[in-house]
Amino acid sequence: MNKISLYHSMIEKDHSNFEAWYLLAEEYLLKRQLSEALFAFSKALEKNDPEMERLVTQSLRNMLGAKETESRDSEDSLEFEQEDTLEISKLETEVHNEEPIDSTSSKIRVIDGGKRDNVINLGERLAERTTFADVGGLDSLKQTIEMKIIKPFTNPGLFSKFSKKTGGGILLYGPPGCGKTFIAKATAGEVGANFYPVHITEILSPYFGESEQNLHNIFETARANKPSVLFFDEIDTLGYSRSKSSSDLMRGLVDSMLTELQSINTNTDKMLVIGATNMPWDVDSAFKRPGRFDKLVFVPPPDREARKVIFKLKLHGKPVDNSIVYDLLAEKTEHYSGADIENVIEIATENVLTEIMRTNQERLITMEDLLAAIRSTKPSTLEWMATVKNYIKYANQGGLYSDAAQYIKEVF
Repeated sequence: MNKISLYHSMIEKDHSNFEAWYLLAEEYLLKRQLSEALFAFSKALEKNDPEMERLVTQSLRNMLGAKETESRDSEDSLEFEQEDTLEISKLETEVHNEEPIDSTSSKIRVIDGGKRDNVINLGERLAERTTFADVGGLDSLKQTIEMKIIKPFTNPGLFSKFSKKTGGGILLYGPPGCGKTFIAKATAGEVGANFYPVHITEILSPYFGESEQNLHNIFETARANKPSVLFFDEIDTLGYSRSKSSSDLMRGLVDSMLTELQSINTNTDKMLVIGATNMPWDVDSAFKRPGRFDKLVFVPPPDREARKVIFKLKLHGKPVDNSIVYDLLAEKTEHYSGADIENVIEIATENVLTEIMRTNQERLITMEDLLAAIRSTKPSTLEWMATVKNYIKYANQGGLYSDAAQYIKEVF
C-alpha cells in the first residue's frame, strides 16, 4: 500500500485526523498534484491550530521556492509555473492576511473551481440588428405585431398607467418556411431589444435535472440583459402536449417552462418571449392560456410584394439575364413560402449548370429558366393549409386559429 492510500484509509476511519490530511497534502505536493494538495491542506487547517498553520505555510513556501527554481531552469515550463505560483501565492496570502480565527465559529474555505457564470453577456452573441425595413411586404402582419408587441415596449408609461405589462409571451404560428424566425428577429430590432435565439440542443441534457437548470439559466441570462427577446423556434418540441405524449421524460421540462413563463408577470419587465411553431395544435394547452403565450400571431405565406423582394434578394449575385420580370415571378408563385422560392431558384440554377456542362457554352439564368422551375414545383404551404382547415372546423372553439381562418377565407 502506498502512502497516499495509507493516509486515505486513516482519514476514512477518522475524518478529523488533521495530521493525516497534512501528510496526505505533502504526498500530493511530491507528486505535483497541486489541486489535491490544496484541498488536503484546507482540511488540515480546519484544526484551527497555529502550529498546523505554520507547517502548511512552510510547505507552501517550499513548494513556491521549488517552482521558482524550476522556472529559471526551464523556459518551456514557464506557463505552467506561473499558474501554480498564482494559486499558491493566493492561498499563502489568505493564510497570513486573514483575520485571527475564532475557534468557536465554524470555518468554511471556498476554492474557486473556475466555473463560468450561468448568466452571460448577450453582447458577445448579438448579430447585426434587423428591423421591419428588412422585411418585404407583410404589412398586415407588421401592424399586428406593432400593436401587440412593439407599442407596449416603446410606450411603457402609457401601458403602466393602465397596469398593462410590457413583456410576456407571443406565439408565432404558420406554414413552414414563411420567415417566422426573421420576423421575430426584426421585432427585437424594432424595440431595440437584445435578441437571443434558443435552440432545443442548448436545453436538453441526458442527465437528470440538468435540462431544467439549463432552461432556467437561459431565462436568467435574458433577465440580466433587459430589454431582451427570447426566441424559441419549434416550441412544440419543447412544449409538446402532455396529453398526446406517450412518455413522461419531457414533463419536468414542460413544467419548468410553464413556471418560467408565469414568472415573467412579476419578476421581469421589458422582457418578451417569442415562440414559433408550424403545429400550434401540438403545443401543450397550458402554454396558450393567458399569462404565458397569451398572444397568438398568424404568420401567413409571403404576399405578392414580399415574394418580389425575396426573388430579388435570392437572385442577387447570381449571373441573371436583364430580362427578369420580378412582378411576373411574384404573380406566378402565389401561396409559395420563402423556402419554396429559394427552391425554385436552386432548381433553375441546377438546370442551367447542367446545360452548360453538357454543351460547354456558358449562359445566364433567364426568365424562362425561372418560369420552368416554377412549373415543376408546387407550394408546400397548401398541405399545411389543408391541415389547419380541419382544426379550424373542429377545434377552434376558443378562437385560437381565427387569424388563420380569416386568411384562408380571403385567399382561398
